This record gives sequence, structure tokens and C-alpha cells, in this order.
Amino acid sequence: MGDGPEARGNQWYGPQPDVAGASGYPDAPPRMGFFTDTSVCIGCKACEVACKEWNAVPEDGLELTGMSYDNTRTLGADTWRHVAFIEQSKPFGGQEPGVRHEDTDVFAAAARLGTDASSPGPGATAPPPEQAPEGAPAGQISPLSPDGRTELRWLMSSDVCKHCTHAACLDVCPTGALFRTEFGTVVVQPDICNGCGYCVPACPYGVIDQREDDGRVWKCTLCYDRLGVGMEPACAKACPTDSIQFGPLDELRERAADRVARLHAAGVADARLYGADPGDGVGGDGAFFLLLDEPEVYGLPPDPVVTTRDLPDMWRHAALAAVTLVGLAVGGFAGRSRRAR
Repeated sequence: MGDGPEARGNQWYGPQPDVAGASGYPDAPPRMGFFTDTSVCIGCKACEVACKEWNAVPEDGLELTGMSYDNTRTLGADTWRHVAFIEQSKPFGGQEPGVRHEDTDVFAAAARLGTDASSPGPGATAPPPEQAPEGAPAGQISPLSPDGRTELRWLMSSDVCKHCTHAACLDVCPTGALFRTEFGTVVVQPDICNGCGYCVPACPYGVIDQREDDGRVWKCTLCYDRLGVGMEPACAKACPTDSIQFGPLDELRERAADRVARLHAAGVADARLYGADPGDGVGGDGAFFLLLDEPEVYGLPPDPVVTTRDLPDMWRHAALAAVTLVGLAVGGFAGRSRRAR
């Protein structure tokens, strides 16, 4: 547990080193979370399937969108894990932020593989020892253009509820349906949810959603039932590449920082962490990511802020306005009373 005042009481925003303790768990276990390393995600969607099977999440449509090979599109009440498929026409580690590729014909690019100078064979990706970046494999496949493919790359990312340190969805829930667990995660109790929907616009990530048939909200629970018996979440268990890693949040942050350092040493300059900073607008996320491009490319807000951060100031201003109105009303009645005499 932290020693500062921010560790002893719940805060609206800012660092909160002891999330569970501030929520009433004095002897809580370490805060648990997810670290999703998108650089090793292969887009197999095993996490989506495992999540649906374990949590009995209904299917959400199997038709392709026409915009991507991904058929689940986004997180929602019936999609608690979503693997995004993002096509780009630059090699791994070389994407320029903000460049759009609507004019790229990926099928024509695929047909040219290995047939021209811009699409060299696998041998061209092995830099000689004197030219290899520090930390990069010399004489082997380079991470800058895996398998010799330089004309396009796939960015895969398994998205999920962020289990924010400062969770606006929890702050605005009028029934207590949303609660903080002893593991620091945020869980919905569907038997208490009344379907008011206040939490839906409160989430800065657009994660929590109402189910159409009954109006109640649903989202990832970080497999709270599994955590209680010492098991890891179903999605992390099913991930074949360890793209989704589960464990104590502090350990995951250290592991993630080391992974970014190694990618930078290998020449992947675009690698960066998202949601790992306790000083950000939500106090850091319980589920954070290693990204290979700007957050907007993955459909993530670049600078998320807990939407209830300004509530104390808003209430103070409202109280001041109410006192002012009462004062004006009393003054008006007093003036009228004097004139009546």
C-alpha cells in the first residue's frame, strides 16, 4: 500500500497506487491486469472465442463488414474481446503516423509478392552483421520486413475493457451494479443493472454497451470468477503467442517497458505503450497495450480522460449558483416587504 493521501482515499483523478484499498479492501491481493503485446498478435481470434465460450456471450453476427476480414467490428455488449485487423502498405516498424491508404489495392499488392524490387525475397531481409541495428538479428529475418514482405503489413490488436484506475462508468452508476473488485478490476452485476445507460457515454473508450434485448450493460469482467479460484482469464489462457499476458499489474508494466526497449533496439521505432502510465487522464489502465503505430490507427483515443474528473468543480459551481439564486430571491422578497409597509 502507498503511504500518501492518494493511497488512503478514493480520488476522482490522478495516480492511485492502491486502487483496491481505496475501494474498501484493506488486505487486497496485488492488482491484476492484462498486457497486450500487439507485435506478436496473429489475429487468430482465439481470445474472442474463449471469451464467448467461458462467459456465455451471445454471438454478434458472422457477416463480413466489407471493410476488413474482421467480422466483429468493435467492442460491445456481445463482444468483450475484439481483434482488430488493420492493413497498411508499409513494412513492420516503418509506418508513418497519419498516412492513409484507402487507394491501396491489397490484392494487387499480394499478387506482386516476390516479383519486383519493392517486394524482395526472404533473403533480402537478412542484414549483414555490420549493417544490422543494435539488438537486431544479423543474418536472420529482420523485424523491419518479416518474410521479405515490404509492400504491406498487418497490425493485429486484441482490444478489451481497460479496467481504468478511475472508472467513470463506476462513478455514474446509480444502482451499484458496477463495482471494483479486490483485484482492482471493474465488474458489472447484471442482476442489479437497471438499464439506465448512464455508464455508456461516461466511458472514455466507448467500451461498455447495452444489450438490445433487455437494455442492461455488459463488458469484460477480466474473468472475475476465474480469478477468485486462482485461474487466469480465458482469453489469456487461449492466446497461442502470449500476445495477451495476465498477471500483477506492476510486473506487467516492467515487462512491457523491457519489451519496448528491445523493439527499439531492433529498429522498430514506432513501438510504444498505451495505457501504462499512472499519470495519464484515467490514472493508468488495468489493461494496457504495446502498439506499433499511433493509438488512432487502432481506434483508440490518443489522450483519454476520465469523464467524471470535473464533477467536484461542477458541483461547487452549481452550489454557488444555487446560493446566489437563493440570496437574490430573499433580497427580492425583503425589498418587496419594505415597500409594502
